Amino acid sequence: MADAPREAWITGVGIVSTLGEGVDAHWQKLSAGQPAADATTFAPFVVHPLAPVNFDAQIPKKGDQRQMENWQRIGTYAAGLALDSAGVKGKPELLSQMDMIVAAGGGERDLKVDATILNGYAQAANPAAFLNERLMGDLRPTLFLAQLSNLLAGNISIVHGVTGSSRTFMGEESAGFDAVRIALSRIAAGQSDIALVGGAHNGERPEMLMLYEFAGECLKDKLVPVWERGDKGGFALGSLGAFLVIEARDHAEKRGAKPLARLTAVVSDRASRQPGTITETLGKLWDKIKDKVKGNHTAVLSGATGAPQATVEERAFLQQHGDLAVRATGTYLGHGMEPQFAMNVALATVMLAHGSLYPPCDQTGLEKPMNGSLDQVVVTGVGHWRGEGMALVERVG
Repeated sequence: MADAPREAWITGVGIVSTLGEGVDAHWQKLSAGQPAADATTFAPFVVHPLAPVNFDAQIPKKGDQRQMENWQRIGTYAAGLALDSAGVKGKPELLSQMDMIVAAGGGERDLKVDATILNGYAQAANPAAFLNERLMGDLRPTLFLAQLSNLLAGNISIVHGVTGSSRTFMGEESAGFDAVRIALSRIAAGQSDIALVGGAHNGERPEMLMLYEFAGECLKDKLVPVWERGDKGGFALGSLGAFLVIEARDHAEKRGAKPLARLTAVVSDRASRQPGTITETLGKLWDKIKDKVKGNHTAVLSGATGAPQATVEERAFLQQHGDLAVRATGTYLGHGMEPQFAMNVALATVMLAHGSLYPPCDQTGLEKPMNGSLDQVVVTGVGHWRGEGMALVERVG
């Protein structure tokens, strides 16, 4: 007979976004019910910029900061907050055994190099030779025009001393779903005792706005709540970092750590993106966790982006479960691609600690007040194009 899966506790949370840094700042801003964004810096695009952060507090060496772009600084900072929260910061006997799973994009490009190459190529007498010369001379030491996705994990190891196993998932929202899912699976199976899981995203990047605008995905002109964006909506990119310390219960109890929440289940899938398939896939994911859901004390924290097809089909799924209170954090945070799922698991943990949700921010009627205490949160994530994920986070005790 196989051993029962080990219980997984969330013992540390580190988050930073446009709402500020840490759990208290996020709870206060969400409770205020006044979402805000920047619609002028990158006009006509709406962006949720990172709140002012003193990176020195978690990345004390200026040399370390200089060799990182902002997405790495954001992630390394959030990772430090999570380690502090879990009470493991500066403890090599724990950090040397801590596994790390990071969800990351392709890294930030060097826009000055890009501009130089593009402008020079158009004017060069021999464009092919010019291009070859510039690529040989202007490449980063990592042999790539953008920072490699696994450099975030490397810098967390250097700055914070997390030196257990390390892996990085790349691939927009799906990377975030799988990072959290695999961390839970490894702990449940006894293959890991404690893991640092999360990622970071810098949404204040002109080349990313250009990329997503080619697909017509960017929100423009003014901030509108996610559920109200309709067929001509889109997502507002956000700068954010989110890391969780996920730990086996027996390991946490042995070192005297207290649980912030229990991570009970994480499931993910990938719909074909034909009409109706996202709603159908969410239904299949729900079927895998529904036996654990206690209706009257459960809410849904959605990572809905505002991208028309994905958001409309997630709404159709949520309307099938109209007895559950729903909130969409994208209205406040923007969309951070890879770390969005970890951020929402972290925010679910914060809300469970308070036993309640923040106020509705939606004129369509999907978000409703919650009656009764909050004991469980179902976290949903539907990538704008890259898959679906779902987690069940529960209050302990």
